[in-house]
Amino acid sequence: MEYDGLVYQNSEAAFQAQKCIDRKDREQFTQLNPSEAKKAGRKVQLRKDWEAVKIQVMTEIVRAKFIQNQELAEMLIETNDAYLEEGNTWGDKVWGTVNGQGANNLGKILMQIRDELCARQNSSDN
Repeated sequence: MEYDGLVYQNSEAAFQAQKCIDRKDREQFTQLNPSEAKKAGRKVQLRKDWEAVKIQVMTEIVRAKFIQNQELAEMLIETNDAYLEEGNTWGDKVWGTVNGQGANNLGKILMQIRDELCARQNSSDN
């Protein structure tokens, strides 16, 4: 997937790279698989505004992922109006939920992008 002028192997790498202050540091993430990217993202010096921008950054990356991959976009659209929840067992209550508790920000982003894709599809059908 392409984001901010770089091509990443996956959206996790794109997201983790955005934690970096310097573009050269972001380039190091372009060839990493998701687990390598997550691990590397824990070791970078975070940009000062990271907490303020991380949800916006994730939204942009998820949007790019689905716009750039028609098959994935169709799969997301096919969830119709289902409530999407990023349930997990590793304790992430920011992006998902644990035992139903958490902010579920990734689920909310996916539902937002689904709505955008449906609106785009409806406007092109007319």
